[in-house]
Amino acid sequence: MLYQQIDDKLDEKRDWALRRQLGIPNNKKLWVLACMDERLPVEKALGIGEGDAHIFRNAGGLVTDDAIRSAMLTTQFFGTKEIIVLNHTECGMMTASGDFLSEVLQDRGIDVDAVEIDPALPELKLPKGVFSTWIKTFTDVEDICLKQVELLRNSALIPQEVAIHGYIWEVETQSLRRPYERLSEKVNTALAMGAKTTQRVKVLT
Repeated sequence: MLYQQIDDKLDEKRDWALRRQLGIPNNKKLWVLACMDERLPVEKALGIGEGDAHIFRNAGGLVTDDAIRSAMLTTQFFGTKEIIVLNHTECGMMTASGDFLSEVLQDRGIDVDAVEIDPALPELKLPKGVFSTWIKTFTDVEDICLKQVELLRNSALIPQEVAIHGYIWEVETQSLRRPYERLSEKVNTALAMGAKTTQRVKVLT
């Protein structure tokens, strides 16, 4: 009956707006850690839609203190049971070292050893000389993806039963893959395809 359809839609609207109050997790009970790069379409890459996941993005898609904070909240209190780390090729965090970036900031008049890293918590300070490391640049997107998975798995703030995996989005092919599994290196060569050969042997009599 019509009233049932109307009531169902109103209930869905209520549950959507009040899902935190009602203790309703996101649709897939999923938290995604991804890079902030505009070429990384998180929902498209993972095949998910609106409401399916809590998505946390930062420069590089890296495990930081705030990433751990968000992961802790979503897994401990919001019903999340799975974490996906999503890194991508041609990431800007590979274009310069932390030391180089620190020098640039210092040349611009910023004292990197005295700057507040969290204006809301001025008591949080980095030890002298650590700023370059805090920026968290890296040189290999395959390796960094696997390392982020391990950091999350080893965090005492994330339940051990949470499933955690990492993937790479190739901006050049617009496709998803596992770390260190480039299909382009496996196709269109005889060696990769295990080509069979024969060798004629002349029998002398």
